[in-house]
Amino acid sequence: MKDRIFGVLQRVGRSFMLPIAILPVAGLLLGIGGSFTNATMLETYGLTGILGPGTVLFAIFEVMREAGDIVFANLPIIFAMGVAIGMARREKEVAALAAAIAFFIMHASIGAMIVINGGTEAMPDGAVASVVGITSLQMGVFGGIIVGLGVASLHNRFYRISLPQVLSFFGGTRFVPIISALVYTAVGILMYFIWPPIQNAIYAVGNLVLNSGYAGTWVYGLMERLLIPFGLHHVFYLPFWQTAVGGTLEVGGKLIEGAQNIFFAQLADPGTQQFAVSATRFMSGKFPLMIFGLPGAALAMYRTADPQKKKTVAGLLISAALTAMITGITEPLEFTFLFVAPVLYVIHCVFAGLAYMLMHVLGVGVGMTFSGGLIDLFLFGILQGNAKTNWLWIVVVGVGYFIVYYVLFAYLIRRLNLKTPGREEGSEIKLYRRSDVEARKAAAQNGSAAGGQDERTYGQNDAMSAEASMSAAICRGLGGKDNISDIDCCATRLRCTVFEAGKVEDAVLKATGASGVIHKGNGVQIIYGPRVTVIKSDLEDYLDTFIEED
Repeated sequence: MKDRIFGVLQRVGRSFMLPIAILPVAGLLLGIGGSFTNATMLETYGLTGILGPGTVLFAIFEVMREAGDIVFANLPIIFAMGVAIGMARREKEVAALAAAIAFFIMHASIGAMIVINGGTEAMPDGAVASVVGITSLQMGVFGGIIVGLGVASLHNRFYRISLPQVLSFFGGTRFVPIISALVYTAVGILMYFIWPPIQNAIYAVGNLVLNSGYAGTWVYGLMERLLIPFGLHHVFYLPFWQTAVGGTLEVGGKLIEGAQNIFFAQLADPGTQQFAVSATRFMSGKFPLMIFGLPGAALAMYRTADPQKKKTVAGLLISAALTAMITGITEPLEFTFLFVAPVLYVIHCVFAGLAYMLMHVLGVGVGMTFSGGLIDLFLFGILQGNAKTNWLWIVVVGVGYFIVYYVLFAYLIRRLNLKTPGREEGSEIKLYRRSDVEARKAAAQNGSAAGGQDERTYGQNDAMSAEASMSAAICRGLGGKDNISDIDCCATRLRCTVFEAGKVEDAVLKATGASGVIHKGNGVQIIYGPRVTVIKSDLEDYLDTFIEED
């Protein structure tokens, strides 16, 4: 049971990465555009005459600011679609469409319930928000995640459903948006009643976190790093960044929820004089770690490597250190700690918590997209000016972190004889990644678990259904798996593209129940009627799962 829950949480965490991946680009647009249209920044650096209002460059930067801001303003629907895509097993584009439809319907249903029950005036302060132009409840990205997870569950259950012949046109993937629309009409009505208490509970948790002070910030930084090996850190930090758990603040007359949303709302607001540390406390701590701490650890590993291996080690470590410094991507270094010296990773996590706490204590107000490298520091710290961000403290603390990481890690590597790169027995010298750590775990659990897997595999093979047999026949009729280039369908026809039309066998295809086969060059149309969507999904599953026997 625990393994199943853990596996689901891992999948949820991975599904968050698709919408999160757009944030760096949106942040880049908003960071550059917001910086060079901000009157205070232009006056500070004497750029008003060149970049001030009325100039062509000002217009360009204003467009960039708006382009970045629109992404952060509509994260809920982006998360709804992204999570549905990430959690769907097959036919992901259908899941995305169904999620968008369900999102609109849920919020429209909530809006209707608000009107029916007295309008926005009858709602508590801060409970109502405009969501993609719909008057609804203030659900933030939680609303998107609820839609994404629910639609993915419906999609995975129903995308291959077969309906009675008279309704067969609405079967298969076409059924997913239909059932999603019906379900989320009911969900919207339900949310009108249950979300306000949930929202109050979220606000209470947010107040508890905000009142936890520096100790709470240290725990946050510690946990964020500790969960990386399990792939659950996205599940952990996302509520702080995108929901009221990370605090609320009124910016430009609007109530903003979530630490990252607050920071970018302030970045886009020309009236902001100083970024809220209550929000950036959940982000600023990464900068001393990524830009200074981990390069110090890399230097320690280089200095403790065997002399004859230092040249090879240097190339690997310089590349990994520069990647961490510039982009904030730390996998090669952190997973090397995990693989060869877990004690170093534990120490790294403790120092991570301390970095977040120190940034909080020193009032550093630098936000980020998701990386915490030099790019984010330049855009959201240096360009904004020290008066708004206190970014100079990152350098001061960072230099200390570089020295501490280098001295402590070098001492422990030698003292404990840790087999970091360049100290291993044998000729292989490498940095490790998540896949290496997971492979080691899998090897350790290979015993009885392997037997259980074998039984499940045999069960799957024994349970090969008529649908799989039909898919195998269609595959043979199209000339084999290697001859199939593309598969699609319309209302009644399975539309396939093959590499060699001469290999297609019409008799085999007609034997699968097709009423006709039409050839157009390398295109083959097999007429099955309204049930074709289910046949298409079964065929795609077959091609993904089974290897054709010669």
